[in-house]
Amino acid sequence: MKNILTLNPINKINGCIQLPGSKSISNRALLLSALSKGHTRLINLLNSDDINYMLNALKLLGIKYYLSSNNTICDIIGNNEFFKCNKKLTLFLGNAGTVIRPLTALLSLNKNCNITLTGEPRMLERPIGHLVESLRMGGAKIEYLNNKNYPPIHLKGGFTGINNIEIDGSISSQFLTSLLMISPLLKINTSIFIKNTLVSKPYIDVTIKLMKIFGVTVYNNNYNNFIINGNQNYFSPGEYIIEGDASSASYFLAAAAIKGGKIKLININKKSIQGDIKFIDVLKYMGAKIHNGKNYISCSRNQLNSINMDMNHIPDAAMTIAVTSLFANGITTIKNIYNWRVKETDRISAMVTELRKTGAFIIEGQDFITIIPPKNIQSTIIETYNDHRIAMCFSLLSLSNKPVSIINPNCISKTYPNYFEDFKKISYY
Repeated sequence: MKNILTLNPINKINGCIQLPGSKSISNRALLLSALSKGHTRLINLLNSDDINYMLNALKLLGIKYYLSSNNTICDIIGNNEFFKCNKKLTLFLGNAGTVIRPLTALLSLNKNCNITLTGEPRMLERPIGHLVESLRMGGAKIEYLNNKNYPPIHLKGGFTGINNIEIDGSISSQFLTSLLMISPLLKINTSIFIKNTLVSKPYIDVTIKLMKIFGVTVYNNNYNNFIINGNQNYFSPGEYIIEGDASSASYFLAAAAIKGGKIKLININKKSIQGDIKFIDVLKYMGAKIHNGKNYISCSRNQLNSINMDMNHIPDAAMTIAVTSLFANGITTIKNIYNWRVKETDRISAMVTELRKTGAFIIEGQDFITIIPPKNIQSTIIETYNDHRIAMCFSLLSLSNKPVSIINPNCISKTYPNYFEDFKKISYY
């Protein structure tokens, strides 16, 4: 029997939310802390499935750390180099792209590596071939155990790097992030050249800014070429506070824009290093009232209007815009989102299917969707495809004066296990 959560119609949204830590920052900070010289205390670490996969992998690779009772503070003893795990291991990494891609690169530095990386069925459908191809250029020995270009993969180490290396940037920015993070540990200087158009550039900005905090500078030549000096070490910043997750912020801000009241989100501001902070600009452009504070963002209701916009820079938050557009005047088009198709599910196909259930007229393209809202949003049952972001963004349908039922609501544990509890806190019936 399917687990289904029904959200009753909500009359008003109002309140304050303390945002959990960013997933993208949490997993990058964990890995950089593990590689660093010194001890690092990470504060406001996200407590979710994806973070637990990274923590479990680090433990099996010999990294020592100590978690607070609520799992949001982590003290890590740095390794001061790459991991030299000489035992045979299989690491199960769920569906965490922010874990499997960087570990593929990092573990390839160990010449005695004998490690298999695998995960959930959807992980085995998510491409990794572009990263493997680049690592093989520098001597890495990587074997596909099932289908070419996809996990599971067996790592045998051997990556010593080459001065000029290419990576295809058209599918996932995580491939480039993985190369950037290991390059300082090589004995040679590295120049990384991008083939095709680099997607999700703001996530590369996050990587570069975090590397800087841990003592390493990356030279970015207009996202076409990146230069990193070798023979470096990462150094612990001592203590690092992880800012609130900007992708998660999008659901609460959109809810306020649709049916506020006013929402105030703590632990994030417009100077966030996360790309999805640009969501507030999109929401403001649609008509929402946004206020930026020193350590908060707030949003109030206003009449919302449609947009026609390239959202390659905020692919996760763009899903929230898709559902929000059901409450806006006019026809909305969200463009340049091909990489939705290689996320936790084929998000273009999934979003089109579920949006149509509301009575909306949807046009599906290879890399865009166009949404014509219905006159009256229909009550519906949403299939989540085990995708946390689909479950969270479609919770906004409860603002339509109709109930919405969400299948497999527990899939939110990937990034925000307490989302529905927090959503209820700001809901008035």
